[in-house]
Amino acid sequence: MSKKQAISTAPKDGSKVQIFWTDEDGQENESIGQYRSLDRLKATGGQWDETDAGWWIFTDSNTQKKVAPHSWQPAGKAGEDEGDGSDE
Repeated sequence: MSKKQAISTAPKDGSKVQIFWTDEDGQENESIGQYRSLDRLKATGGQWDETDAGWWIFTDSNTQKKVAPHSWQPAGKAGEDEGDGSDE
């Protein structure tokens, strides 16, 4: 298993990574997330501004949420849903 790294070292090229963040209730969470720059957001259409740039996750298949993670590790590690279909 990879060791958690400071979020400042995470890739910001649009790749998906495992991120760790704390919600408003103080609950520690981990999700697959992606950094989206303002340019990347504007390319999708709609009205975006600099406050929209940042780390985004899916909370379900239709809902996205911007979060403020504190650490990350490469995707595909323990807890990832996208796998080869094997049961572990």
